Amino acid sequence: MKEITIDPITRLEGHGRIQIFLNEEGNVANAYLQIPELRGFELFCIGRKGEDLPQITPRICGVCPVAHHMASTKALDAAFHVDPPLAAKKLRELMYSGYYVYDHTLHFYFLGAPDFVVGPTAPAAERNILGVINKVGLDIAKEVIKHRAYGQKITAMIGGKATHPVCGLPGGMSKSISEEERQEIEKMAESCVKFAQFTLQVFNDVVLKNKQYVDVILSDAYKHRTYYMGQVDSNNKVNFYDGMIRVVDPEGKEFAKWAPTDYLKNVEEHVEEWTYVKLPYLKKVGWKGLVDGPDSGIYRVGPLGRLNASDGMATPLAQEEYKGMYETLGGRPVHSTLAFHWARLIELLYAAERTLELSRDKDVTSKDIRNKPGQPGEGVGIVEAPRGTLIHHYVLDEDGLAKKVNLIVATVNNAPAICMSIRDAAKGLIKGGVVNDGLLNMVEMAFRAYDPCFGCATHFAVGEMPLEVKIYDHNKNLLRVVRR
Repeated sequence: MKEITIDPITRLEGHGRIQIFLNEEGNVANAYLQIPELRGFELFCIGRKGEDLPQITPRICGVCPVAHHMASTKALDAAFHVDPPLAAKKLRELMYSGYYVYDHTLHFYFLGAPDFVVGPTAPAAERNILGVINKVGLDIAKEVIKHRAYGQKITAMIGGKATHPVCGLPGGMSKSISEEERQEIEKMAESCVKFAQFTLQVFNDVVLKNKQYVDVILSDAYKHRTYYMGQVDSNNKVNFYDGMIRVVDPEGKEFAKWAPTDYLKNVEEHVEEWTYVKLPYLKKVGWKGLVDGPDSGIYRVGPLGRLNASDGMATPLAQEEYKGMYETLGGRPVHSTLAFHWARLIELLYAAERTLELSRDKDVTSKDIRNKPGQPGEGVGIVEAPRGTLIHHYVLDEDGLAKKVNLIVATVNNAPAICMSIRDAAKGLIKGGVVNDGLLNMVEMAFRAYDPCFGCATHFAVGEMPLEVKIYDHNKNLLRVVRR
């Protein structure tokens, strides 16, 4: 078969390669997601001053830097044995909620929406943000750009920078905000709430009212019965910034609930020779390979993982959308991978509502935003990155220098499930050796739903995005290469 090139093909951050093997009938025998980047960012941090890590670790990625900054800052709180003032915690969460607004907006409209708004089998040249704009209109495109900019501006006002904030310090924040800034953030947040509601309506009109799309979402090719993990508050509601880590089983029953310091008691990492990404699993269940079900320790994180692991959303409008999703899709938990997109938009609304709530809290203008750090030691910081649970674990020596650094990022947590999703989508879609651009894109949709960041997953600092798909016959003869 001839070699073909699809450009663009991935719409994700980082490097990836998919290998698909066909049997004698031309059906898929197996498929592998390979991440060919070398891990190593943790080693860059050894010997560095602890307080420098919130500025170093965000350089792993230009998409996830605020999440890394916040997890790193919380790890330093614990390592220096200091609890920040309440005002500092609120200010951190306000910035973090603004970050979620622009991150979830980016994924839906720029990375995920082309598959639904333009169509999963549309020509590759049209499956991009320009194709989305052509479908929804320029006025909506302007609203997308405006509200993504609002999220970035909120992050910059509090964090110093929109992309790589510099505000987090062990024990608090580097600066407060003024009353004028608070009022400006409040106005932007009010607009973001309306924009999130509008985006959910777009999803309802374009996706949920299209039976073909709903059938794809609910199909077995995009379904896994796994465990789910997410951070929750004291009422088991979703919380991005702080809380306990809750895990539910494939039936939605609470399986475990633990504090950040106990992550090593609950999570173990498996290694395969064909990828640099480690494959985490629940220690109490064990590694059974790339299979789902209650006997496999594979779990999922991210928007759908958080909603499945929680008992609801902590803001009223998002809670109504949460109830609506589960009523439509048959109850909690939802196992359909493509439902990550719907869950992400519910979180967009929650983030906007939470930004508005915190912007109206006068504590965020307080000058009492830092407590004095204690002696250096060991600390774990966990936040919910937009892509899922993010863990930073530092051991500092007596001089406050990093002696050991361990990072488990959201895409690493999801890596086993992403591998299964690609394999099962390929098996469900490719039959009799028939392979075309639209089917390959629908295989990609399986991992794109997770909004993966393979740069973060392998702690790699180079921002290129090559991807190569190889298709073999049952004798392992290479039939086709699809390369970016």
